[in-house]
Amino acid sequence: MVKELTMGQRNGVTAKLAKRYRGASKREKGRILDTLVKVTDYNRCYASWVLRHYGRRHLMKIDGRIVELVAVNVPKRPQAPRPRIYDEPVVKTLHMMWESFDYMCGQRLAVFLREVLPVLVGSGEVHCSETTYKKLLEISPATIDRLLREAKRKLQVRGTTHTKAVGILKAQIPIRTWSEVAAPEPGHFQIDLVGHDGGNPRGQFAYSLDAIDLYSGWVEPRALQNRAHRWTLEAVQDISVIAPMPMKSIHSDNGGEFINERLLIWCRSNRIQPYRSRAYKKNDTCFVEQKNYSVIRQAVGYARFDTQEELALLQELYGKLRLLVNHFYPSVKLIEKTRVGSRVQKKYDKPKTPYRRLLECTVFDETIKEDLRSQHRRLRPMTLKKRIMQIQGQLYQSAKRKQYWPIDTHEKEEESAYNNTIAEDFV
Repeated sequence: MVKELTMGQRNGVTAKLAKRYRGASKREKGRILDTLVKVTDYNRCYASWVLRHYGRRHLMKIDGRIVELVAVNVPKRPQAPRPRIYDEPVVKTLHMMWESFDYMCGQRLAVFLREVLPVLVGSGEVHCSETTYKKLLEISPATIDRLLREAKRKLQVRGTTHTKAVGILKAQIPIRTWSEVAAPEPGHFQIDLVGHDGGNPRGQFAYSLDAIDLYSGWVEPRALQNRAHRWTLEAVQDISVIAPMPMKSIHSDNGGEFINERLLIWCRSNRIQPYRSRAYKKNDTCFVEQKNYSVIRQAVGYARFDTQEELALLQELYGKLRLLVNHFYPSVKLIEKTRVGSRVQKKYDKPKTPYRRLLECTVFDETIKEDLRSQHRRLRPMTLKKRIMQIQGQLYQSAKRKQYWPIDTHEKEEESAYNNTIAEDFV
């Protein structure tokens, strides 16, 4: 008698003996039954029943009720496979849209499809059947992520930072931390520079100025010849004119391209409040830091751009990219954050494009809203994306033709923390 056996072990012994029991003689069956009772400590009557009916289902009447009894280790009946809802044409079209429009997550891509797919199908830029079209309009974010799971394995690349602190004007510019950032209305911007040195910080090379409106997520990228004060000021002035919302404040890091007398005088003359972040605290400007990757780096990469031809291409690319991102690319916005013990719980709104957020803003000027609607009706997202991809190809070929000398380890600047910060507002 071995009482220490587990049920799994008893089932294993029973399964092995049951195969021999069914084809054995009467005398052999008695020996097998004795062995099973001795090893498992089963009641002899129950052991005999299990050996005879192992793997079979039986209906028995117990206390006036019909009960189904199943002997141990009954193999499961194979289930018919569920019909596949999202077939190959749906997956193929979904992959095409995902790859064509900068690899959005499922939560954003679901909203993007409902916004843009009718335009693309109506204009003939995307061809699909009526069934595929309806399925793509109804597909959920979770299903999108599941269908694209295998295609999302990509490497992340880190960049370098070119920010250098200045101290002469800091006392005149108030500090704003990440916890103090508030945007109850459009017009409050965070700005930053992204360097295109290709891993070689020597010499002169192009920069991208990235600006984001904290209320709507509206992005305004600009290409700069270098980070001289005059180019930074011209870019900020251009943003204040081209952006649909009037500029009310700008929040930057402590780099000399922003903390300078030229920009400070312009802000004061135009009643724009400048703010700066704390030194070495990237989270103070985490919203624009996140856009440095999702908008700038994803569009132009990490190559070196240092010629006038490349600068012109960057300027044209950003002119197209700002329209595509602001009118058609949804983002999510943080609406509530609560601390429960040691954990912070965050609640986001539904994905919306910056264009939609501005239209829904009750304090935004109706004349500007009508201008935005008129502009939105004229835009063709696939045409914009095709031209962007052409410019990206030209930039890639231009950078590929160059040869760079290696950089000493001690000459490398500190690694950027943009992808180590968490953008609390827009994803």
